[in-house]
Amino acid sequence: MPVDEVVRQAHEARAAGLTSLWFGQTFGYDSPTIAAIVGREVPDIHLGTSALPVFGRHPLLVSSQAQTVQAATGGRYHLGLALGTKLFTEGAFGLPFERPVARLKEFLTALRQLTTTGRAQFEGELLTARTPLPASVPGAEPAVPLLVAAMGPQALRVSGRLADGILPYLAGPRALEEHIVPALTRAAEEAGRPAPRVVAFVPGVVTSAPDRVRAAAHEALTFYQQIPSYARVLEQSGVSHPVELAAIGDEKTLADTVRGYRDAGATQVVVAASELGGPDDRLRTWEALGALA
Repeated sequence: MPVDEVVRQAHEARAAGLTSLWFGQTFGYDSPTIAAIVGREVPDIHLGTSALPVFGRHPLLVSSQAQTVQAATGGRYHLGLALGTKLFTEGAFGLPFERPVARLKEFLTALRQLTTTGRAQFEGELLTARTPLPASVPGAEPAVPLLVAAMGPQALRVSGRLADGILPYLAGPRALEEHIVPALTRAAEEAGRPAPRVVAFVPGVVTSAPDRVRAAAHEALTFYQQIPSYARVLEQSGVSHPVELAAIGDEKTLADTVRGYRDAGATQVVVAASELGGPDDRLRTWEALGALA
């Protein structure tokens, strides 16, 4: 949608009582830039990127982006990183999708140096990040939280040791409680780090026409079954299709879903795809979430 419409809807979200807005990253607008614009226009709401693929990007450039947004929003920005997929990495960037977890580990290590000290002297197997000049941004405080869209065992191990939290999507309460949260927590404990955040993303719409919206959600979410990491976590969640995890129904349906994710270990629940029912249902969904917040 046009940037002005993004800002208008962000004002609606804040008025409804929401505490954070998260922006995806595909091939359209630049997610950190949108977060900076919205953060300047809409006070008292946190902004997040979910998530920048590490392939096709460099820690020095991502650090500059993230610190600039943090300074522009007065410390309200949260940066999400992702491994990406073989389909987009090779098909769009023309880069081999090789050793993604190793790349994530090196990316996080270099990026953490940059966002906390403004300098880096990192030489890995896959990445090099050096700062011949200071790389800090005035006002970028506190250090930008680094989160990862991690759900697989290796990515969870790296995230628990090096990140501030994770951003699982289409991982149901069963997958969180039995697989994801224990692996993440164990990795953090082994590294002597505090318990990471678990920001669970869940499709949801409060609507009076659940059958119509569920049909739209089924079509919109089928794509994820083609991606091995999502197929695995769907199986761990005990469902055969992503739409089974969507909270589509009345306000109680949404509240019960949020509660289920919190009980399973999520520290924050972000509802995605609320636009599937149209503008009225989107606003109704946001108001229901605002009441829960």
